[in-house]
Amino acid sequence: MKLTILAVGHKLPAWVAAGCAEYVKRMPRELPLSVVEIKPEPRGAKNREQLLAAEKVRLLAALQGFSRTVVLDERGADLTTLQLAQRLEAWMRAGGDTAFIIGGADGIDDGIKARADATLRLSSLTLPHTMARLVLCEQLYRAMSVVRNHPYHREG
Repeated sequence: MKLTILAVGHKLPAWVAAGCAEYVKRMPRELPLSVVEIKPEPRGAKNREQLLAAEKVRLLAALQGFSRTVVLDERGADLTTLQLAQRLEAWMRAGGDTAFIIGGADGIDDGIKARADATLRLSSLTLPHTMARLVLCEQLYRAMSVVRNHPYHREG
């Protein structure tokens, strides 16, 4: 099984790219993690629906071959790290690759949300999309550490 973060956007600050790269590197061989940037639609005179529709086409193309899709959304399930670890473990048992989708500045097309297997939220706070990438990378690494009984995560 592999995990992939499909993130609409580009031009990450160097510190975000370095942080994501560090957590990608730390992931175990049996659960590799990658981050794939999806080109955002140029704004121009387009309205929100047109922007999201164009990004939807790119996201659907990138989703080919994934067994499971998880959308990051402010209205998604609010999981603890331990609950995320339990889901991750269940997904590992079930097999199949998992894609996590982080939308761009205008969000994610409703059609992509509707076909997702799960919807998660990272925080009740509003996070910049680049920060969401870093937080998700770290939380996936932390959840895997819980699964492997690694002392990276401490309860209590």
